[in-house]
Formats: sequence, C-alpha cells, structure tokens
Amino acid sequence: MKQSLQLKLGQQLTMTPQLQQAIRLLQLSTLDLQQEIQEALESNPMLEVNEGEAESSNQEQSDNENSTEASNPSDENVQNEGLSQGPEDLAVNSNTEAVSSEADADGEWSESIPQDLPVDTDWDAVYQSSSPASSAPAPDDDSDFESRRSVGESLQDHLLWQLNLTPMEDRDRVIAMAIIDAVQPNGLLDSSAEEIFQGLGDQLNDSENEFEAELEIDEVMAVLHRVQQFDPPGVAGENLADCLLIQLRQLPADLPHLAAAKTVVSEHIALLGNRDYKTIMKKAKLKEAELKSVIEIIQSLNPSPGDSISESTAEYVVPDVFVSKNEGRWMVQLNPEIAPKIRINNDYASLIKRADSSSENTFLRDNLQEARWFLKSLQSRNETLLKVASCIVEKQQGFLDYGPEAMKPMILHDIADEVDMHESTISRVTTQKFMHTPQGIFELKYFFSSHVATSSGGECSSTAIRAIIKKLVAAENPKKPLSDNKITQLLEEQGIKVARRTIAKYRESLNIPPSNERKRLV
Repeated sequence: MKQSLQLKLGQQLTMTPQLQQAIRLLQLSTLDLQQEIQEALESNPMLEVNEGEAESSNQEQSDNENSTEASNPSDENVQNEGLSQGPEDLAVNSNTEAVSSEADADGEWSESIPQDLPVDTDWDAVYQSSSPASSAPAPDDDSDFESRRSVGESLQDHLLWQLNLTPMEDRDRVIAMAIIDAVQPNGLLDSSAEEIFQGLGDQLNDSENEFEAELEIDEVMAVLHRVQQFDPPGVAGENLADCLLIQLRQLPADLPHLAAAKTVVSEHIALLGNRDYKTIMKKAKLKEAELKSVIEIIQSLNPSPGDSISESTAEYVVPDVFVSKNEGRWMVQLNPEIAPKIRINNDYASLIKRADSSSENTFLRDNLQEARWFLKSLQSRNETLLKVASCIVEKQQGFLDYGPEAMKPMILHDIADEVDMHESTISRVTTQKFMHTPQGIFELKYFFSSHVATSSGGECSSTAIRAIIKKLVAAENPKKPLSDNKITQLLEEQGIKVARRTIAKYRESLNIPPSNERKRLV
C-alpha cells in the first residue's frame, strides 16, 4: 500500500466547556444546585454572596461599570428579567433576583479574555485551574445541620438497645441475640424457633464453652416470648398470624370482641385474606356486626412492625416553580430561595491589571472568567426552566382549574416545539424539578402522559384515566366492588375506549388491589 495525504472538509458537533457547564447545571436538582453553588463560592474568590447591601450604592457601582463596559454588556449583566407573555389568560412573572454579575472595574483588560474556550479544549489548557473546592463544611456552619445529624437507627440496633436494658442471664442473652439476628427488616423472623434452637444447640453444646447444661427448646421459646414484648409491638413473630396475635395480647383485656379477633387471626387468617366473610361468620359463629368490629380491630394492627423503625432519612422536596392564580390569570415565577444570590466581587476584580503576566494577576483573571461563565450558566438555567414551566402551565390550565381528570395528553415534543428547543433539553429541565400548584407539588414530568382515543374523535390523557379509575373505585359499593370489565364499560359510556388489560395496568400503578381483595363489610 502506498501512503498518501488527503484533505477533507466536514462538520462535527462539539461542545465547549462553557456549554458543558450550562448543560450540567440545567439537569441538576435544587439541592444539587445549591451544593454546586456552594462549591463555586468556596473555590472561586471572585464570587461572593449578595447579602443585601445598600441598593443605592450597588446601583451606582453597576451603572458606572456598565457604562465602562458598554462595548460588551451581555457578558456582564446576567440578571434574570423574565420572559415574554403567553396567552391572554397566562402571565409569566419572574421574581427571581437570582444571579447578578457586577462588571469589572476598568474594563481595559476584558479584550484579553476570550469569550469561549477553543473546541475540544480543557479548562487547564487555557487557564490555570484554581484550588479544588472543599466539600467539607466549615466548623461553624450551622446551615449544614441536616447532614451532620446521626444516621437513622436500624431495627436490629433498636432491639439490641432494649436487650441491653433488660436484666437477663448470659445464657439467655446469647439466645436473645440469636433471635434478634434472625429478625427481618419488616419485624418478622426469617427462621422458626426450632431452626434457631438447632443452630444454638450446635453452638452451646460444643465441648469448649462456658455453658455446661444442654440447650432445650423451652429455653428458646421463653427468651423468644421476652423478645416479643420489645418495641415495636409484634416484633419477632414467626409469621403474620403470630405477629398479629402478639399485638392483640397487648391490647386491653376489656376491649369488646378481642377474644373473637384472636380466634379469627389464629384459626381463620387465610379466609380473612380471601375476604370470605360468610365462611368466617359460619365457623367462628359471629354475626355480621360482630365480624365488622373484629375486622376493625385487626385492621388497626401493623402487619410489618419493623417498618416503623427505618434507617432512611427524610427527603424534602423544594419546589423550583410557583404557580398561582391572580385576578383570573395564572402567574408563573421561579422560587427565589432555591439558590443563594451570588455576584462578582468588585474589590477583587479591580485588582486585575492590564498587561500584567504575574501569577497573581493570571490567577485573578482566570477566576473572573470562570465566575462570569458560571453566572451566565445560572441565568440560562433559570430562563430555560421558567420558559418550559410557563409553556406547561399554558397547556395544562384545565388541570390547574379542575384537577387530574382535566389533564391533557402532552409529550416532550409538544413543549420542544413551543420553546424551540430539543427534546433532550426538555427532558433535562423536567427531571427532578418540581412545581408548586394549587393542586399540590408535582414533578414537571408528571404533566407529560400518553393518550387514548375517545368516541368523539378526541384524545384523553392516561393521567386523567387514572384519576377517573381512582374516583370510580372510591365511590364503589364495598360489598360489590367494580371489576376491571365493569370499569371498562363505565369508561366506554363516557366515550373513553380503553382495553381491560390497560385498566388493570393503570389500577396496579395506583396500588389498587383487584376487586376480590377490595370486598369488605359495610
């Protein structure tokens, strides 16, 4: 083969580091964005928190600097001024005082800083990177109290803590620890008392141990009964019936129908699970009113007592957008508290000197450019989020007025066409972003749903169908709950054509059990 040189012309889509930063900030949730801003404040000396100094002095400084930098005002002013108005019944109002970037002091050196990095270039290839951000909170920082609090207690730790407070012999303590080790996260035992006895028998009956007497099953049962008195009630039950019986034994003895409830749980738990009330009344010799009282007692018990002791920490939802109705018009505004108000530090910016190539001057110039890019990325994020949220509100005003039943079918492509963006951008904006509405707090993705055809030739949202199913089930006769076929017929009467298997899928997504499991006594 002969080597040769060839010249080709082609186009290739590349992303500058500035665009990569803007996309990354766009897909961050509110909590992640706050952490990102905090890290930027710690690593970049050019950024500072706007703590609400005198507005007059700030305005004068901004006016002076903007007049100096009039040749390039777009790089210095990143204040969110809102978006254009929507339809007549929709007003977009951005009250975000979000990010404001103060201009540099003299402006003579601004021409030496490129507006965009070269294609396929890292930050360090043009600018010297500043010191890495420290993720550790300051010792005197009280705002990070939530992250410093102790980890949630597990069920095993909760039971061991009670065991340490219980007077018990060493032999019984070993048995109790073996029982606690066999407790599942839901509070039930994963091994029977006989299996625990066999496992402990091999351990305690070895030749070299401090316990001379052989272990007996009665000892294991006695310790098991003591552990079953621990909190939460019903813990260490061998099965569901045993768990419920433990809780029933802890109820007041004079509670009406308590004996009948124990009989139903111990002897007819399978019939109760199948809603076979007639057979239960026949075998337990109970009347319908008595059985109703028994069922109320049983339903007050906790079949999974371990769920009350959880290691998971609470997750808080902070809305990114607020939607409210004012004088018949829906108003959309960003949450001004989701991120600290940051700006460029004028004192540090004024220290930059023209034609000075010292390391200190280069460090300040590099950090100033990164700060300006960061503020512009925050502005772009706010504007895009507000624009997408406004378009969603415009299309889903029926939902805001009347609830989920009035939800219109909508896909990402519909919003992308309205705001002139790509669907992938809309997907990033609507992920982990929440909207506070009069109907509640919803993720922006909640407003997107598929559709089914109606008899009139229109379309109905799957979210609206789920809301209708939930409403029909809530209003059904408990003695004769609606089957999936019956729900299909009722929807068809309303002009909505949905298959039975689709109804079953929507019902399962709503955590609604089948009709035979919903049957109960009135």
